[in-house]
Amino acid sequence: MSLGFSIGILACQFFAVLPSVEARWAGVAAACAAGGLAWGASRCAGQGAAWGYRVLMLMAAVLVGGCYSAWRADIRLADALPTEWEGRDVVLSGVVASLPQDFERGVRFNFRVEESAAPVPATISLAWYRGYRDEEMHVLPVIHAGERWSLTVRLKRPHRNVNPHGFDYEGWLLQQDIRATGYVRPAEGNRRIDARAPGLTYAIERVRERVRQRFHDALPDAPYGGVLVALAVGDQRSIPPDLWKTFARTGISHLVAISGMHVTMVAALFAALTGWGWRRTPALALRWPAQQAAVVAGFAAALAYCLLAGWGVPAQRTLYMLGCVALALVLRLETAPSRVLALALMVVLVLDPWAVTAAGFWLSFGAVALLFLVGSGRVGREGRLLAAIRTQWAVTLGLIPALLVLFNQFSLVSPLANAIAIPLVSFLVTPLALLFAVFPAQMFADLAHAAFALTMLPVQWLGDLPWAAWHQAAPPPELAAVATLGCLWALLPRGTPARWVGLATLLPLVLWTPPRPPAGEARVTVLDVGQGLAVHVQTAAHDLIYDTGPAFSADANSGERILLPYLRAVGVRRLHALVVTHQDNDHAGGAEAVLEGIAVDRVRSSLPENHPVRLIAGPRDVPCTAGQAWEWDGVRFTMLHPEAGSAATRSNDLACVLRVEAAGRRLLLTSDIEAASEASLLHRAADALPSDVLVAPHHGSRTSSTPAFIAAAAPRWVIFPVGYRNRFRHPNPEVWARWSATGAGLLRTDAAGAVHFSLGAADPQPEGERTRHPRYWHGQ
Repeated sequence: MSLGFSIGILACQFFAVLPSVEARWAGVAAACAAGGLAWGASRCAGQGAAWGYRVLMLMAAVLVGGCYSAWRADIRLADALPTEWEGRDVVLSGVVASLPQDFERGVRFNFRVEESAAPVPATISLAWYRGYRDEEMHVLPVIHAGERWSLTVRLKRPHRNVNPHGFDYEGWLLQQDIRATGYVRPAEGNRRIDARAPGLTYAIERVRERVRQRFHDALPDAPYGGVLVALAVGDQRSIPPDLWKTFARTGISHLVAISGMHVTMVAALFAALTGWGWRRTPALALRWPAQQAAVVAGFAAALAYCLLAGWGVPAQRTLYMLGCVALALVLRLETAPSRVLALALMVVLVLDPWAVTAAGFWLSFGAVALLFLVGSGRVGREGRLLAAIRTQWAVTLGLIPALLVLFNQFSLVSPLANAIAIPLVSFLVTPLALLFAVFPAQMFADLAHAAFALTMLPVQWLGDLPWAAWHQAAPPPELAAVATLGCLWALLPRGTPARWVGLATLLPLVLWTPPRPPAGEARVTVLDVGQGLAVHVQTAAHDLIYDTGPAFSADANSGERILLPYLRAVGVRRLHALVVTHQDNDHAGGAEAVLEGIAVDRVRSSLPENHPVRLIAGPRDVPCTAGQAWEWDGVRFTMLHPEAGSAATRSNDLACVLRVEAAGRRLLLTSDIEAASEASLLHRAADALPSDVLVAPHHGSRTSSTPAFIAAAAPRWVIFPVGYRNRFRHPNPEVWARWSATGAGLLRTDAAGAVHFSLGAADPQPEGERTRHPRYWHGQ
């Protein structure tokens, strides 16, 4: 039942459109019919009837899961911001419902709306900026969790970049029940109404914030202070990006989240202390058995820790399992581990059907299921060391397919790193961090930090090994499914025939590489990087990136967040050319991260001599100059702009313009050129401008796309790389109308997501990622 219910919920998350109310009722009726037939089969004798019962019950559970998930999604999507209220000032009041998160130019927090002058969703995500430019900076008021505020805000519907194998931010917002995002407008009416709004959830958030502040005050400059905050209250945003990379390369990321092991440890500690005291108090021991009192106390402690730690899926799963065990002991019932896990799975999905979209869901339940698999059916006793080795081997091997699907990598040093880190983090660092959270003595914070620093000495060494992690292109689902079944077969007890065959199923998975275009053709992806540009051109044996999108902040950019994960997922391990067209942030903001994250043979740019990208590239950098040309695998690349020795001073006038030609089809990449550059191209290279696909100059601004340039290029398709509701209002309506009047097909990345097409013998047919892999929550 639990498995079928989960399959139904998972299937619903792949729907492009939710089933209608009538379809859902038909599904419920079909589930009832299948359940009735199953009941009839259960009354019959024979092996066939037993199998019929199982199949029918599975079908009924799948239908119930799908209909339930669709019903919940329908309710959540109904809490939407009307389109006509996007981008308008709205005065509202409500409560800061999450830990405020400082970032470079302001603070971000979730806001629970209580009163509003407009029909806005119940929960929204707000940013309060100090200013966009240095000269605009002003001091923000201090904001705390649980405060009630009156604010003037501007909102928009949930929307973010959609790229192949990328993080689905819109789906994450839906899971978090955040149905609009926006920012606080400068206004005299912005004021704090109440410093302590009543409510249990707000009280919990206030406690979490106080604990976080204790750690910040006690360890202001400590390199691992953010890790201790994550272990105590589940806030992982203070952990530096470089540290996350080390955790991923060594396979210990799960230890700095609130994992099931941590919750179980807290429950076991409190259960042991309660049982010890209970047995030594005759009045209590006579009234209620010490074992039952201990398990109830352990569950209560686990519940408190889960609430303090942010209520993540791994914590929930462990809490529900502990609850099942506690209830069984209190009621004196026998429970099989598999049934406890199945019940926990059911409870998690009933409360949160979108949990199946989170990586933590699969890794958490998968790891526990693997532990149950290798721990069952064993005859005889074995030493603790051997048992620990066997369980670590099981988790490492069994999760390889999931890690490759979710993250396109797995750690080769994970068994050794976990053997070192698990005991230290679980039984030393975490208890000390929790002790400091409850009893804020500086000694506990210092000891916890020192213990984690000691842990990181060997872990950091392992993470620095060049072969520490295996990177792999995102595998097809069918290969991952076969490899998962093979791993499970390999982990069965000794005596199972041909267990080595299970290990052999991993070879196609780890050796798989995505197909590349044939010689003479090119595959092109205009990535969705918001208000910016990044294009991937792939030939039979070469890869080129044209621009790298924007830098979002000092610690985040599209190179790190979008380009590098995308390149790894599509199997690109080396760039043969990186073109950085000019120095504007929305085109060059991710270039440094790309140069540091992947091997690059050649950089072509129009950047100033002292630009960091040119300094990093060194001798690999070659200035863009009209007339440069090269050929890869039968595909011709020609640089059309700027002219050698150009006297232009504006960066847009120096932008590199690249033409790609394959099998007679042409792509024109125009970066941010404007009217003057277009006139220069018309004068020098008018015959080179006709194109099948053109990326609109300067995102479709009013200073570009002159009528003469449009007539000369005459593309069949025009792609506008723009951000959703960008502050420049690109593309300009008049420019859009001029291109539309030509009869060309028009696509914009904020509406289509990443745009894919091929240059070859056939006419190019650009297609957006939102069309390729639609989800019911996209744009909702």
